[in-house]
Amino acid sequence: MQCSWKAVILLALASIAIQYTAIRTLTSKPFQLCPLPSPQNCGLGGQETDPPFERGGAGAGAGCEDYNYFSANASRKTHILVLATTRSGSSFVGQLLNQHQEVFYLFEPLYHVQTTLIPRLSHSRNAADRRVMLGASRDLLRSLYGCDLYFLESYIKPPPANHTTDKLFRRGASRALCQQPACDAFGPEDVNVEEGDCVKKCAALNMTLATDACRDKRHVAIKIVRVPEIGDLRALVDDPRLNIKVIQLVRDPRGILSSRIETFRDTYRLWRIWRATGRRPYNLDLTQLTVVCEDFLNSVTTGLSHPHWLKGKYMLVRYEDLARNPLQKTKEMYDYLGLAMDKNVEEWIHANTRGSSEPSAKHKFGTVRDSAANAESWRLKLSYDMVEYTQAVCEKVLHQLGYKTVKSVDELKNMSLSLVQDKTFVAFL
Repeated sequence: MQCSWKAVILLALASIAIQYTAIRTLTSKPFQLCPLPSPQNCGLGGQETDPPFERGGAGAGAGCEDYNYFSANASRKTHILVLATTRSGSSFVGQLLNQHQEVFYLFEPLYHVQTTLIPRLSHSRNAADRRVMLGASRDLLRSLYGCDLYFLESYIKPPPANHTTDKLFRRGASRALCQQPACDAFGPEDVNVEEGDCVKKCAALNMTLATDACRDKRHVAIKIVRVPEIGDLRALVDDPRLNIKVIQLVRDPRGILSSRIETFRDTYRLWRIWRATGRRPYNLDLTQLTVVCEDFLNSVTTGLSHPHWLKGKYMLVRYEDLARNPLQKTKEMYDYLGLAMDKNVEEWIHANTRGSSEPSAKHKFGTVRDSAANAESWRLKLSYDMVEYTQAVCEKVLHQLGYKTVKSVDELKNMSLSLVQDKTFVAFL
């Protein structure tokens, strides 16, 4: 049977297309053998010079994204993710990780994603906004865990010139970015550099040096408050190139509301009017409270149901437990992460959980405080009707997390009785 001339032409075109695709594939990324796991490319005993999942890298791992490098957990970088919401104590938890000598810490890099893509987004429930934000956030987190800080430049405004910027959000909150090689103003003996001193004395941040600083560390920790639920992170948790360990931080919603009213005075102005007058403004944005409780409930329900994809990768921590027993709870967190808690962490805890009259203690993102007294101080700041309303709309999550409700003003103000039940949350191992 003879082929028609049309069939011959189609076969020829198909052959050319296949060859073109093959040529593009080979030339767009150098062909190379995937390296076997070793201390040099898995971060064991030293820096990870060329992370295997680095975007577009030309190192030993480039082009081998689908290869399973990490056959043993002990040889892997740990990618720590603190999942929280604003005013839940996340800065405190972030600093507990930041103090470790082998941890590279970033303070809320997703701030740049939000301000670039959706500048006015607060607690948007718009599905399109949420998809855009979450997609970009996951991509950025994946790159940052690979110490690819250049990816962050796409979201920094104004764009960094020659990979240099002074606009990285809260750069001074990261010890690694206030030390060599990222900053020459301080030496190895300067262990506890104040955030303000770092910002003043360190030159603009060179992202190449920041990348080097990240690679010098054995582990990477990132704090985020702009991802609503643990389920939104499944794509990251499931990524075999990452070794994600999630710490979900929760706090009594009544305490979160009180802290936000004090901190974000313009945004929460109507709540302050309610507290001062006893009358709830008709145009009060109640989603500023209800969204917190909905996200907590959905996220905690998922985490505590122990889905297979979170096995060994999820720990729930109540801020109140951490505030009352900071050393013990921090040790539990480090045990879950598989890291030894070094002396810097213990010293920082002792210095930062006993109260202070220093100016830094009054900064709205400060971490120097009497942590035990702070945990339930909201009871002296919120009016009873505000507490009653919060208990009504957040009833399910209050019960699930072990927070007691009050039924009178006297019960609310009686600080001798704690509203935090003794409830144990263990890591899902």
